[in-house]
Amino acid sequence: MNLTVKALNRTALLACAPFLGIMIWLLLSDIVIQLSTDAFPKPLTEQTRLAAADITHAAAGLDLAQQTASQTRESIQRQLKLYKQTNADMAQIATVASSQAMRPLVIYDRNVTRRLGNAAATIESEKLRAQLFYIKAENFTAYALKVKLKSKDAMTMTLGGDELGQAESTLAAVNRHGAIAGVNAGGFADGRGKRYPLSTTIVDGSYATGFEPPHADLFFVGLNDQNELIGGKFASKEQLDSKNPRFGASFVPVLMRNGAPQTIPAKWQTSPKRAPRTVVANYKDDQLLFIVADGYNEAGSSGATLSEMQLLLQRYGAVDGYNLDGGGSSSLIFNGRVINKPSDGQLRKLPTHFLFFK
Repeated sequence: MNLTVKALNRTALLACAPFLGIMIWLLLSDIVIQLSTDAFPKPLTEQTRLAAADITHAAAGLDLAQQTASQTRESIQRQLKLYKQTNADMAQIATVASSQAMRPLVIYDRNVTRRLGNAAATIESEKLRAQLFYIKAENFTAYALKVKLKSKDAMTMTLGGDELGQAESTLAAVNRHGAIAGVNAGGFADGRGKRYPLSTTIVDGSYATGFEPPHADLFFVGLNDQNELIGGKFASKEQLDSKNPRFGASFVPVLMRNGAPQTIPAKWQTSPKRAPRTVVANYKDDQLLFIVADGYNEAGSSGATLSEMQLLLQRYGAVDGYNLDGGGSSSLIFNGRVINKPSDGQLRKLPTHFLFFK
C-alpha cells in the first residue's frame, strides 16, 4: 500500500511539474518586469522641465560670460600693448624732437667754442660745464673761462670772509666754499682798516650796502633768478629789482652791448693804458665768458687795453660785456689752481668773488 501511495505521489508530482514551472516563470518574469519598469525614469513634470531649462540657460550664460571675459581680457591686453607701444613711440618722438630742438644750440656752442680754440681743461657735472682756454694775443697772455650753468646753485657771489668789510683772496674763497673755480668780481674801497665792495652789491638776493644810484661810469652786473647775465646803469632800486637779481657787483666801464663795442670814456683809455684785466660777458644761449689778461704791474706798460678786451669779446662772439676790477685784483682759479699770474706777485685780498660749483 505504501508503495502504491508513493507511486501515486510521484505520478502526481510529475504531472504537476510543468504547471509549477510555468508558475515560477511567471512569478520571476513579473519581478523582472517590475525591476525593469522602475529602472526607467518617470516622465518629467513641467516644473522639473523648467528647472532643467533654467540650468541649461544658466550653463549657456556662464559659457557666454566666460567667452566675453576672455575676449575682454584679450582686448585689454591688446590695448595695453598698444598703449605701451604708443608711449614708447611718443617717448622716441619726444627725444628726437628735443634733440632736433637742441641742435641749433649745439651748433652755436660748437661755433663759439671753436673760436676760443681747444679747451685746456673741462669740468662738467649736472650743475655746469666749465671750460678753460689759453689765449695768446699780440701784446699779452690771457685766459678764458666759458661756463654753461645748468643749475641755479652752480654759481654765486660771496663776500670776503662772508662779512661786509672783510676780504680774502679768490683762492681762499674757492677753498673755503668748496668751489671748482673762481673769478674776482667788483671794485672796492678801503676805509678804517676794512675793505668794502664798491657801490651797489647784491649777495643772495639782498643788498649788502643798499642801492646806490649810478654815477660817473659805474654799472651793476650780475645774474638774475634765471641764470641770465644782467648789467648796466639802473636809475632806481625798483628798476634793478625788476630784473630779479640774485647777486652782482659794480665797476666801470661797459664794454659791449648786443654785440657792439661801446665807447670807452677817455679817462679809462689811459688810466692806465695797459693793465691786468678781468671782464665778464655772455653769449646768446646765456653761457658766460670770463677773460683774465696777465700784466706785470699796474703802471700801464703791460697787460691789455680795454679796446683790446673789446676786440677779444667780439672775436669770441660775446653779446654783452663788462669790465670788472683789474690790476692786482685780477684772479682766475680753476680746479684748485691759480691760472693767471697776479701782478702783485700774489693774489690780492678782495671783498667779492664769483664762485662756481659742480
